[in-house]
Amino acid sequence: MCSWLDKAAIVTEGEIRDSQPPNLWRLSTVHRVEELKSIIRILPIWAAAILLVTTSSYEHSFAVQQARTMDRHLSPTFEIPPASLSIFSVLSLLTGLVLYERLFVPFIRRFTGHPSGITCLQRMGIGCMINIFATIAASMIEMKRKAVAMHHNLLDQPNAVIPISVFWLVPQFCIHGLAEVFMYVGHLEFLYDQAPESMRSTAAALHYLTTSLGNYLGTLLVTLVHGYSGKQHNWLPNRNLNRGKLEYYYLLVTGIQVLNFIYFLVCAISYTYKSLEAVKECTKENKDCCTGCPRQDSIDVHNEGDRLRSNERV
Repeated sequence: MCSWLDKAAIVTEGEIRDSQPPNLWRLSTVHRVEELKSIIRILPIWAAAILLVTTSSYEHSFAVQQARTMDRHLSPTFEIPPASLSIFSVLSLLTGLVLYERLFVPFIRRFTGHPSGITCLQRMGIGCMINIFATIAASMIEMKRKAVAMHHNLLDQPNAVIPISVFWLVPQFCIHGLAEVFMYVGHLEFLYDQAPESMRSTAAALHYLTTSLGNYLGTLLVTLVHGYSGKQHNWLPNRNLNRGKLEYYYLLVTGIQVLNFIYFLVCAISYTYKSLEAVKECTKENKDCCTGCPRQDSIDVHNEGDRLRSNERV
């Protein structure tokens, strides 16, 4: 793969005859070429996480608009702010991380034998699949909200409070937080593990770049849907969300996620993990395995120094 990049490390006859230092813009080391090839290999897997951010960007826009039209009272005198519902996604993420490390990994490790329970790609695939159910739940909840608004003749009153609890929106936030436990964390682990050691900071930057690109694509998707869904029956109207087709938008996002999941499966199946050298532990029964162990070498040096000092005394 990308074997044409090897030409950057080939020294020409003119460069051999020239006594001047080589031009680094024309000649590179083999190590740098291999590092670049390693980064290129992980880019298809990296791109799969962009659409995850794109499909979850509605949590900070349409979900807030939905919450404004719903009953947000916790008591007769106190109601929660509509934008604070994202706390449930964070709580689901934090709780899921603890349960994943303490319960899921030890349990699944018994069957797979893998130190982490499952591989990074398997973890990302599970996260992609879970996030599909988040948008399906969002579509069903929007249908429920509009049905209640129709029952109370509130479709043409965008500022009216629909008598349905805002906590109907909580499941989609919790499911998305659970998806991040697998996809978001697995994505970061994959990039950090498969990137060259000297470029792991670049891998972390690529991970956070998915957030910005995903949000930009989310804005582009909303613009396209708003522009091409028509003026009479616009899916995402500017003023009255009750007369829109937000559930259609959620179903469209679900379809995009299904295609993204298929794309991820193709990339994951064809991907080959970076080869790692196995390091054996140094034990008394197997001392031969530690020929390259610095600790054993230091012991041998101290023993040799003791023998020399004893010979001098003699």
